[in-house]
This record gives sequence, C-alpha cells and structure tokens, in this order.
Amino acid sequence: MNVTRFAEARAYEAPNHFDMRCLRLQGHEAGPSDTLWLGLSHILPGGGTSLDASPVEKLYVVLSGEVVVATGEGEVALGPWDSCRLAPGEKRELRNRTNQPAAILLAMPYGKRQNRANDFSETVAELSR
Repeated sequence: MNVTRFAEARAYEAPNHFDMRCLRLQGHEAGPSDTLWLGLSHILPGGGTSLDASPVEKLYVVLSGEVVVATGEGEVALGPWDSCRLAPGEKRELRNRTNQPAAILLAMPYGKRQNRANDFSETVAELSR
C-alpha cells in the first residue's frame, strides 16, 4: 500500500497551466503505480489551461466549484462530482469562470511506458544523495 497524506502531497508544474496549483497524489514522485497517476488541481478564478492535447486518455472529476471544459466540439460546465473523459489526442481547455476557487481530480495513464514503479525508486535514490 502507498499512502500519500494530503498535507504532504508535492506540487508539480504542468505546462500551459496558469493560476493553478497542481498536487501529485499517486504515481510519479508520489509513489509507485503500474498504470496511472492521480493529480489534484486547485484552479483560481480566471485560471485554467490552454487548448492542448495529450497522447493519452484523461479522466477528470470536479470536487468543488465549477470548471468549464472546452474541446473543439464545444464546452460544458462541470460542478461537484461531475466527471468527463477526454480521449487520447483530444484537445481540451479548462477554465474557472467563477469567482470561487475550484478543485479537480485528474487520473491519467502513463502512456507507452507501462510500469512506473522504478520512478519512485529513482526519486528516493536521488533524494538520498
């Protein structure tokens, strides 16, 4: 079992994200995971992402506030406990158009490299130096 305490979750920088604080909950430097990683983003009013795609599927769950998800086919406002799936290669833009912060959970597979268990070991080794 790998536990990440919210108080100890590490921030990470994501390209083309603004007015957001992103935390890694599982996977990558937060611990071993074979297939996917979890992140939590707090989006300030007016914050969001640019219209970009990634080669892997993304799953979002809004935990609080409201987040507008826009794709080339339109947009939808998601509220607490609403979720959406974005297909591999599908461009998306996230926006918080309200005056309240929003929180969104992201689940995303690693992609071509299937096993990321070594990432955790490599990170621990680097921190030990």
